Amino acid sequence: MYARSVFESISLFHDELSAIRQDIHAHPELGFQEARTSALVANALTALGYTVHRGIGKTGVVGLLDGRQTDSGRSIGLRADMDALPILEQGARPYASTNPGVMHACGHDGHTAVLLGAARYLAETRNFNGRAVLIFQPAEEGLGGAKAMLDDGLFERFPCDAIYGLHNWPGLPPGVIGVNPGPMMAAADHFEIHIEGRGGHGAHAYQTNDPVVIAAQLITALQTIVSRNVPAPDSAVVTVAAVTAGNLQAMNVIPKDAHMVGTVRTFNPVVQEQIIQRMQEVVDGIAAAFKARIQMKYHRLFPATVNTPEHAAFVADVATELFGADMVVPHLAPSMGSEDFSFMLQRRPGAYFRLGQGGAEAGCVLHNSAFDFNDAVIPVGSAMFCRLVERSMPLPSGR
Repeated sequence: MYARSVFESISLFHDELSAIRQDIHAHPELGFQEARTSALVANALTALGYTVHRGIGKTGVVGLLDGRQTDSGRSIGLRADMDALPILEQGARPYASTNPGVMHACGHDGHTAVLLGAARYLAETRNFNGRAVLIFQPAEEGLGGAKAMLDDGLFERFPCDAIYGLHNWPGLPPGVIGVNPGPMMAAADHFEIHIEGRGGHGAHAYQTNDPVVIAAQLITALQTIVSRNVPAPDSAVVTVAAVTAGNLQAMNVIPKDAHMVGTVRTFNPVVQEQIIQRMQEVVDGIAAAFKARIQMKYHRLFPATVNTPEHAAFVADVATELFGADMVVPHLAPSMGSEDFSFMLQRRPGAYFRLGQGGAEAGCVLHNSAFDFNDAVIPVGSAMFCRLVERSMPLPSGR
């Protein structure tokens, strides 16, 4: 019954949290530029009595709150990301982006509001024995803000025995919590390939070493890596996302070179290494077959986001306590998307979970110009964060 009252207590200031979320939505900021958002967060935490540290990972904010007792010596970290995307918002909602070409198309405005909701409840109740470490992270969208915070000594300065993060998920009904006792998000790598052939007249192709033909062969060969080298249970993706060669106005000119870029997604480091090796072998083989020079640059960006099983099970148990088993998916299928919370999970045990918000069936999907966070689920996420803290660091019986 007490657990349910956490949700009900947060619901009492739901309207205020929705207003904060919509204000952040109207003033989106790209990664490492979140000056206004971090100031809003820092001011709110200070007003609630938190010890606030700014400038962690450039624009990150950390708020510290001690419970009614601290003799457990434990600290639990809660993380929300704050940055927006370089997307022009579509739609006429009253709180639409006032920053042209930038919008909260991934719901980080909602994540920030969710953690601020948890911050308020925890400050008002302090129903835990230990320290809550609230981490407001910049630059999740491809810029490695989590790593920047870690490089600034995040866990050395603010120790955490476990770390939890969430992300809204349009593919789950509103209020449903999804988690997995293992991989949640894939590792994200990028590659660049440069093909150097020999250009010439399109009518005399025999005098050239056509990089367009070589690129076509290489694209086809790269698509066999997963299907013919990776065991079926080990999911992986190799995608050539863009190719440039020649000039569309020069229809009778064979260019001298071609460029390709793409992404590789994996969950298993062994599979990742296998794919890198096979890609290089394919590149070298095609280069030899066509007597061309082909260079590949491979960039490891974000590791896979992998939950520790016991902390994922704990998330599922807390969600069940709060909302009932029918609102929990304890073995949610992992996504091939990526998330730099993975860096934090490499350093501390913990779990990353999904907060269902619905809308996918109507086209409200992440990174879409018409996306909008569902304010109705803010208290759900806030209550999850609060109970993870309270149950991880319980007060002695009777306190």
